[in-house]
Parts: sequence; C-alpha cells; structure tokens
Amino acid sequence: MTPPRLTHVRVNVRDLAAAIAWYERLFGVRAEGHWPPSAPTYAHFTLGAAQFALGAYEPAPAVGARFNFEVDDVDAWWARLGPDADVVEPLSDTPYGSRKFTIRDPDGNELGFVRA
Repeated sequence: MTPPRLTHVRVNVRDLAAAIAWYERLFGVRAEGHWPPSAPTYAHFTLGAAQFALGAYEPAPAVGARFNFEVDDVDAWWARLGPDADVVEPLSDTPYGSRKFTIRDPDGNELGFVRA
C-alpha cells in the first residue's frame, strides 16, 4: 500500500469575503470553486498539486491551524509580506538548516513560509 497524498486542506474562517481578499493578496492568485454559487461558504486556491480552501462557519468550528508553504525565494516573500503581517516568527535561519518565517491570518491560523 502506498502512503496517502495530501491534495486538499481547508481553513475555517468567520468572514469568507474578507478571507478571500486576504489570501488573494497573500498568494497572488485568484480564488476559485466558490460554492454554493448563490451564496458561497467555500472557495479554494490551487497551489501546485494541492488545493488550499476556505470554509466560512459561524462560529468557526476551530481556528489556530498551521500550514507551511515551500517557496523558492523566502527572502522575497518576507520582503513582500513581513512589513504588514501579524508576525509569529520573523525571517530566520534555523539550527536544522532551513530559512523561514511565520505569519498569522485574520482568523488566527499560522502560515509558515520555508525556503524550498
């Protein structure tokens, strides 16, 4: 049996429209897959082989997850995001050889950016 492959994760948010706008600025790509079409409570972003989704729930069933994204130029991402972000961990080199930073979205979820 082969191990499973992660293809989709969902972040629980309180305000879908605000979260879509925040993540569109963050990722630099448009949200897609808005569902249901008449009054969306779900949208996703296709990021490589996986989808990063947003689901609106009130109250949000859980927040405070952490997601790590590999990026080719972590310094460029830090220069773009760091000045205006809610920073959890500033850009730094780790003792185990990676270079990374972590920010928090408006719903309290942590987003780590790590040099690929």
